[in-house]
Amino acid sequence: MNEIGCRVGSGKDAEVFEYGERVLKLFRSGASKAAAFREAANLALVERLDLPTPRVHSVDDHDGRWGLVMDRASGRSFAEQMVTDARSKCIEEMARLHCQLHQKPGSGLPSLKTRLSTNIRRTDHIEPVSRDRLLRQLDALPEGESLCHGDFHPWNIHGTADQVTILDWLDASCGHPAADVCRSYVLIHGVDGALATDYVDAYSGLTGTAVADIMAWLPPTAAARLAEGVPAETESLRRLAGLSALDT
Repeated sequence: MNEIGCRVGSGKDAEVFEYGERVLKLFRSGASKAAAFREAANLALVERLDLPTPRVHSVDDHDGRWGLVMDRASGRSFAEQMVTDARSKCIEEMARLHCQLHQKPGSGLPSLKTRLSTNIRRTDHIEPVSRDRLLRQLDALPEGESLCHGDFHPWNIHGTADQVTILDWLDASCGHPAADVCRSYVLIHGVDGALATDYVDAYSGLTGTAVADIMAWLPPTAAARLAEGVPAETESLRRLAGLSALDT
């Protein structure tokens, strides 16, 4: 077994460390064993679709923390590259990759709409009347059978156009492409609102998907994000979901 090396990445749910020629993604203490196996299973399903994803090699317990041993992504994240004049190029490449991903089937993965519904129901930030409204809005939105990433943003895409890797497949699902793009909007908006808007515009321009059709998913998507417990985003998410001050 390799020794755990230097940390090369960190997020809300996990840290990534050097692990020989590969990397070890260690979920934070207290994370469920199921999360590690779920991401491994998602990657195993996606592996057959000829997409630029890391191959998972094992799932193990490392001193009480569950982790995945995966191929190492090369290059800097798109977010790092956007600091220079590569912003427009990275946005365009993100949209192309997202479109490529959405052309694949999501069979075998959980329903995106079911996941949104579950999170809307379990968050404490929404009062019953608004919860019912959001669930009705969600129910009226179209179903879909496409592969959806669920965490597609420039921090999870590494490399360049000819050698890129899409990371973090824990929240992969089967659903409508517009819903997945809206999820990207919500995630990016928490850091950079202008970038979030530019990304939706780029995807719309590439695919012909109307911006209105993407943003129709915004209230339920933002409301579902509230269940993920990101305090710094709570007020912004409430506004995006169309919630009043009474929804606490």
